[in-house]
Amino acid sequence: MSARAPRGLTLLSPLLFLLTWEALSRAGVLDPRFFPPPSAVLATLAAMTRSGEFPHHLGVSVRRILLGFVLGAAPAVVAGLAMGLSAAVRALLMPLVAAIYPIPKIAVYPLVIFYLGIGEGSKVTIVALSISFLVLLNTMAGVLGLDPAYFRIARAYGARGWGLFRTVALPGAAPAIFTGLKLGMGFALIVIVGAELLGSDAGVGFLIWRAYQIFAVDVMFAGLLVTAVLGWVATAALDWLERLALPWRP
Repeated sequence: MSARAPRGLTLLSPLLFLLTWEALSRAGVLDPRFFPPPSAVLATLAAMTRSGEFPHHLGVSVRRILLGFVLGAAPAVVAGLAMGLSAAVRALLMPLVAAIYPIPKIAVYPLVIFYLGIGEGSKVTIVALSISFLVLLNTMAGVLGLDPAYFRIARAYGARGWGLFRTVALPGAAPAIFTGLKLGMGFALIVIVGAELLGSDAGVGFLIWRAYQIFAVDVMFAGLLVTAVLGWVATAALDWLERLALPWRP
């Protein structure tokens, strides 16, 4: 029996949700002032796209997320591999990671603004911080979960240091690294919208906050819809990259 569900099923639940919402809003069961039908939200989104307002805000948010994602993920993968391979590095860094990881990163944002200002640097930094610990911990767990026999065999063939890192730890931990990247992307979206709500003059979060201030509920839902679609697209892109990098996985 195939482990993969029909692709059409992945669209069924969102479509049913939107159709139910549309019907309840049009029937007056849901107050359309607070829950405008999806067709009205899509019409608002289309008008904002034609005017260029929406592409501008979306582009700003995507740029911040991508920059923060790369700056946070790259060193986290290296640190996670090092912590997985070396008990000494793990003993040195793990207490610090365990202490900082539970702190809600959006709560750190005021401090980041204090040091970096309210410009692009603080927003990119908070995205990088929000994903780095997830990627690091998943990478480390991926290395620790590998069968020790792989390392013994590699050492028997002379692999040491960078060779062990490149031939065993990195490919062996790759599935866990991709899991961390997908979790991190979700957090990046949450954090960037929160950061843009708190202090920004552009971005999807700013768009939602400005809509709240003028009671433009359809624009607020348009911003939320775009955030959801952005998360879905990012996850699909990472799934595609994972299939490309790890073709042997089902």
